[in-house]
Amino acid sequence: MDITNKTRKPISLPLPGGKKLFLGPGKTGQVTAKALEFPPVAKLIEAGDLMTAENAVKGIDGGSGISGPPPSSAPKANGAMRQSGDR
Repeated sequence: MDITNKTRKPISLPLPGGKKLFLGPGKTGQVTAKALEFPPVAKLIEAGDLMTAENAVKGIDGGSGISGPPPSSAPKANGAMRQSGDR
């Protein structure tokens, strides 16, 4: 399960088994479902400091379901590099 740090400072998450997950600002990491129920992690999720992939999907209001940049009308490159210099 993906989890994202929504704060502007790094977070050190205590996980079950004495482990820690370090997340920088805006960074995403993976944890187990059991870790999401761990009290310190659950507290940060409820406070809004962390967002799970589940919460991100629930937070979307309608839309086309397509993510990413809009299609570009710019011409496509053919992939060949322009040669320069003496031949």
